[in-house]
Amino acid sequence: MAGLTRLGLTAVLGVAWAAAAAAQQIDTLDKVRDSGAIVLGYREDAVPFSFADETGVPAGYSVDLCNRIAAAVGDSLGLDDLAIEYVPVQADTRFTALEDGGIDLLCGATTVTMDRRARIDFTLLTFATGTGVLSRDDAGIERFEDLAGHRVGVLAGTTTTEVLERSLAGTGIEAEIVTLDSHDAGLAALETGEIDAYFGDRVLLLGLGDRSEQREALVLSQGFLSYEPYALALRRGDDEFRLIADRTLARLYRSGEIVAIYRQWFGTLPPSDLLRALFVLHAFPE
Repeated sequence: MAGLTRLGLTAVLGVAWAAAAAAQQIDTLDKVRDSGAIVLGYREDAVPFSFADETGVPAGYSVDLCNRIAAAVGDSLGLDDLAIEYVPVQADTRFTALEDGGIDLLCGATTVTMDRRARIDFTLLTFATGTGVLSRDDAGIERFEDLAGHRVGVLAGTTTTEVLERSLAGTGIEAEIVTLDSHDAGLAALETGEIDAYFGDRVLLLGLGDRSEQREALVLSQGFLSYEPYALALRRGDDEFRLIADRTLARLYRSGEIVAIYRQWFGTLPPSDLLRALFVLHAFPE
């Protein structure tokens, strides 16, 4: 009898715990409906995906996609005057901001990994790129192997840090890794000679090099050193919100509107075959 009592108590506690956990789950559409606003998190230095322009206004490829999703949310909820609030986030706090409700959608250059999917969720893929190396011309770094004996910068708290560490260990190359808090800090360290090379997503490195005052003295490695699939991040278990986001992206891919958005932020740089395939494969029918 005592055993049954303990079993019954365990069941009751289990139900109570499940109810409490469910109560803590944030439903984005309910949150947006109640507040009249959707909160978009963005990185300030992830050019051309997510950044603050000269006037301080959030801009970029990923921000444009998030704005399209925000408009679709407003239409779905019948909110013609839905407000969009932008909150800057850092690499090491962006996922926590999602989980605690500080932001509703993460608009940056976020790589999808299985470990991250155990914590947060992602939309359909929005981009595909890979890592590369931006270096000073006088450093003589043309291949990954040339990093031996050099100081290599990388953004802290990202998958690129893990890729760099694994790649160096796997090839037996000895190089000093210098972690930095932002891409702008990485570019500054490269320009002043504090580091000899900066390791990161190749498309981001293109943006950094292009806006450097020393662009003629910088060299970008050829080819990808790893595969980095990007998506917009949202809270786990938020199925209705994710459906709106995915439907919006699929429509952009299916209609070809994504090409105009791409050209706005990447200019004459042609999309890779991999990215073209991504747009086709994710253009799901209604």
